[in-house]
Amino acid sequence: MQLVLTEEQELLAKTAGDWVREHSPVTRVRQLRDTNDPTGFSRPLWKQMAELGWVGIVFPEQYGGAGMGYADLAVVLEALGRTLAPEPFLSTVLLGGQALLVGGSDAQKKAWLPGLCEGGKLLALAQQEPKSRHDLFRVATRARPDGTGFRLEGEKIQVLDAQVADALLVVARSSGGERDAAGLTLFLVPRDAAGLRVTPQTRIDHRNAALVRLDGVRVGADAVVGAIGQGGALLQQVVDCATVGLCAEMLGATSQVFDDTLHYLKTRIQFGVPIGSFQALKHRAARVFMEIELARSAVMAVARAADAGDADFEKLVSLAKARCSDAFVLAANEAVQMFGGVGMTDEYDVGFYLKRARVAEMTFGDAAWHRERYARLGGY
Repeated sequence: MQLVLTEEQELLAKTAGDWVREHSPVTRVRQLRDTNDPTGFSRPLWKQMAELGWVGIVFPEQYGGAGMGYADLAVVLEALGRTLAPEPFLSTVLLGGQALLVGGSDAQKKAWLPGLCEGGKLLALAQQEPKSRHDLFRVATRARPDGTGFRLEGEKIQVLDAQVADALLVVARSSGGERDAAGLTLFLVPRDAAGLRVTPQTRIDHRNAALVRLDGVRVGADAVVGAIGQGGALLQQVVDCATVGLCAEMLGATSQVFDDTLHYLKTRIQFGVPIGSFQALKHRAARVFMEIELARSAVMAVARAADAGDADFEKLVSLAKARCSDAFVLAANEAVQMFGGVGMTDEYDVGFYLKRARVAEMTFGDAAWHRERYARLGGY
């Protein structure tokens, strides 16, 4: 496995980097926060990203996508991560869209994926529940047979971009106990379905999430995504692939906050010299640099493994997530420390990276959880 970019990926990385710096600086995140924007991102920019082909990178050409792979998408997400761009790649492309691509019927794919690739339709995955933490299979939401369809009852938390999604993919239990991997089913539920209540929230990183309540939501048999009672494997696959994209975004954000810190170390004068000349700060910066390079190798490896269908894909997902979580938190913490008192103020952007690091670390499992999973998958 070659952990270097191809010539095409290098060109894509430069194009994405230049575009993001021009159209999506970190100041945009600050503006969205200060105006309490109900959407949480820019629909015009999302449309432009779709026109550039980024939204459809991992979708087949028959649905309007580019038919490329996760290694290509990772390059774009790394660029977007550098400026904390809040557009719904995670919720729409990597969670909802991939769930439909992998498990959806032909009718569902034709109805949703072309519009998604064009930037017109948004999806969300309603999976996490109270007290479930990182356990994908701890699902209490019930899907009870009701005529030829089902009736959904339950509650979901931390549903990314649910308030702006056109439809939600809801994970519900059609059989089995609350912690069983078997017995889960995914349902495609329109946002305006009767009995579906969405309560918007804003997380500490200023991105949108929502509480979702399902009070007797009625869906037909054609709403089932995948096979009834066998959604656990589909859910795991989708979340693992989404974790690859999240890791790429984290890598970009980690690299940028470190670059900003290095610039500050070189330009902040204390005792007549740049503070970057102090040996103690050099050592701390060197440690962050090494952690970023290790994280980069892990991200490139797991992205290529996703495209190749590697047998060790799940292990590499946990390796990458653990590495990226540790590196991002370390880089953000050290940035605040090295910036000193001003690092704690809202005037500087470093605080946005610190908050994003905390949220990204906990999304899809923190470093400790993934180290334990890596060991378990290795037979330890």
